[in-house]
Amino acid sequence: MSTQTRRERERAERERAIVAAARELALAEGWDAVTTRRLAAEIEYSQPVLYSHFKGKDAIMAAVAVEGFAELATALASARTSAADPRQAVADVAAAYTTFAERRPALYDAMFTLAVDLPFASSDVPTDLARGFAELAETVRPFAGNGDLEVLTETFWSGLHGLVTLMRSGRLRREGHDRRLAMLVDRFSR
Repeated sequence: MSTQTRRERERAERERAIVAAARELALAEGWDAVTTRRLAAEIEYSQPVLYSHFKGKDAIMAAVAVEGFAELATALASARTSAADPRQAVADVAAAYTTFAERRPALYDAMFTLAVDLPFASSDVPTDLARGFAELAETVRPFAGNGDLEVLTETFWSGLHGLVTLMRSGRLRREGHDRRLAMLVDRFSR
């Protein structure tokens, strides 16, 4: 193995360690607790080493968000492809989305709630973010008819995100979640 290859591998390992530490800290204490100073202490590297990998906390949050988009895309794909029929796919994808958001609140916040420097709705969108949107689009495609699939997908996604966000913030009762989700699924799978 060449010295260059070893250095590249070590750099990638440091980046993974930084992102993993940020995720763990955000999960345990929230994103306000994630600082470059704290991360440097957690992974036992200096702050300049962190800055040699990421411009700052926002860039680290963006890296965490991209990881989250990959995980969400995988969960949505699994739910969609294992469904018995298109209507069940909408129900399973909706459940997978809301379950992901509930089980990974800090990750979901980095992906969808907090300001991160990631391009959404553009040609520069990260591959994993595009994969997640594509899974949502494939889920509602059988119900799009001659309508605009992209707008239908955005509306479905907005409905899911709205339910998750309003419930997490206490603005919707948790006990009504299943009924609201079933109603959303019914509206998008006709």
